[in-house]
Amino acid sequence: QVQLVESGGGLVQAGDSRRLSCAASGRTFSRYVMGWFRQVPGKEREFVAVIGRLGGTYYADSVKGRFTISRDNGKNTLYLQMNSLKPEDTAVYYCAAKDSAVVHFAANLYDYWGQGTQVTVSS
Repeated sequence: QVQLVESGGGLVQAGDSRRLSCAASGRTFSRYVMGWFRQVPGKEREFVAVIGRLGGTYYADSVKGRFTISRDNGKNTLYLQMNSLKPEDTAVYYCAAKDSAVVHFAANLYDYWGQGTQVTVSS
């Protein structure tokens, strides 16, 4: 079992930056593939970024070049640095974990989820 708690959401203006954090507790953090997803009302949960055990990263086209996912295994924490935010980035952001040697992009493949943190970008 692993417990995930996101933080760092809030109300920002278009063009601003924001960093989300996801604190993990439980089993060894470093063995998990960690992902960020987001969801708006009435839509499915959407892949944002993923980082593998060895640090390899992948991004959705909509955030590539603006968002950076990273992890600090010593602190059991996952991060999402979001720059040049746009109103269309407004969503509830979730971190997710899967005990896997390969990265995954589909939300239904992840085993553990945080409660989510709201990010609202005003124009």
